[in-house]
Amino acid sequence: MKARELVLLFALAAAAGFVPQAVLAQEVLQRATNVAYIADIGFSMRTAIQDGQMVFIGTEGGIKGKVNPDLRVPEGAVVTITLTNSDGALHDIAVPDFGAQSDQIIGEGAATTIVFRATKGGTFEYLCTIPGHKLAGMVGKLIVGDVKEVVSTAIDIAKDPAQVGSPVGDRAPQHIDYDLLTTEVEGQLSDGSTYRYWTFDNTVPGPLLRIRQGDTVTINLKNDEKSINIHSVDFHSVTGPGGGAAVTQVAPGQTKSFTFKALHPGLFVYHCATPMIAHHISNGMYGMILVEPEGGLPKVDKEYYVMQGELYTAQKHGSSGLQEFSVDKLLDEHPSHLMFNGSMNALTKTFNMNAVVGDEVRIFFGVGGPNLISSFHLIGEVFDRVYDLASFTSPPLTDVQTTLVPPGGATMVEFKVDYPGKYILVDHALSRAEKGLAGFLTVTGEADATIFESKEPVDHSSGH
Repeated sequence: MKARELVLLFALAAAAGFVPQAVLAQEVLQRATNVAYIADIGFSMRTAIQDGQMVFIGTEGGIKGKVNPDLRVPEGAVVTITLTNSDGALHDIAVPDFGAQSDQIIGEGAATTIVFRATKGGTFEYLCTIPGHKLAGMVGKLIVGDVKEVVSTAIDIAKDPAQVGSPVGDRAPQHIDYDLLTTEVEGQLSDGSTYRYWTFDNTVPGPLLRIRQGDTVTINLKNDEKSINIHSVDFHSVTGPGGGAAVTQVAPGQTKSFTFKALHPGLFVYHCATPMIAHHISNGMYGMILVEPEGGLPKVDKEYYVMQGELYTAQKHGSSGLQEFSVDKLLDEHPSHLMFNGSMNALTKTFNMNAVVGDEVRIFFGVGGPNLISSFHLIGEVFDRVYDLASFTSPPLTDVQTTLVPPGGATMVEFKVDYPGKYILVDHALSRAEKGLAGFLTVTGEADATIFESKEPVDHSSGH
């Protein structure tokens, strides 16, 4: 048999499933010396670290020089993807939807090739499957066939962490009215995936309500007429039946109200409390109310509002399209997705959290849940002050690396930023980062070599 025929036979057999698709094409090439691999279409890429991320970079043809390039192929084509290691770290490449998985390669110059037949049309992922590498940026699109771009009608439900309301200052107690709208909307979960969220005011979390101890507050809760479920609201800051939930079970199109006095200072969670309560919370119905003490909180340079949540879907993490709720996963407490501020991209792509060297930063952090405890941590920083469990009347903890926050609980952390860089917010149960729990605080300004110094280039994808 001629060498070119051997290689083509291998490709067709692999595509048909008769031999493992992850077998390296170079094994066949070794038997067919000096003969180019035969396929309908092929791509070559290399690994790299660029702009603080791990990425694939095209090396030939129309994808040359492009980062995580779109790979376009005809439906039914036999496809090869060759990956060369250019950064020395351990990598691989896979196209899970077509069962294509390479061996792992390590060391500069090492290479591997996968071969598969693109048997169905659509948009699929290629990625590095080494833990953490997809999250660090090693993922791109394989577009099979004539895929027309579909304009999504899903809204961006991610909450801007800078929307923290106005400090109360030294004012006297007041009567304040808040209008809240409950909605059921298809929202953007990640690039290429959506979920039917239930929200307060079309964001997850809902708005940060900011009041003063001693204020009298009226809550007007309207359920959007397009909803198909009853909703309500339970404020952990309220002394009264169900935190307000007992009087705000609101049918679609209706409005119900109640009034309470803010007796206790602190940072408190609110959430929907309509059965099944855990379902309503998981779908996005949570937020926080900040009750400042008399005289207000001390002034800082930057304040941010961050909440951690969970989604339980029938589809696994990373699936494209509309994700469907799974009651079994909810009851087993096995979330498919975890996120800060509603979506996978909220604090990494959609919104920027920024500070300048010397700034005092305050983060209002809470866990909507409904089930998991958070080990809140900021990689590369130490919290100067932690108001444990969001108690403002207890002395703050000082010099804290990681703080525990229960579901339905909160904390307030404060710290001075002393050195420029990209600092990563995580839950230090770090496998959860693979399901979406990450955010960035970008600090600019002059570097102080007495605090940190290195002649090595900074890799912002590393740290934990």
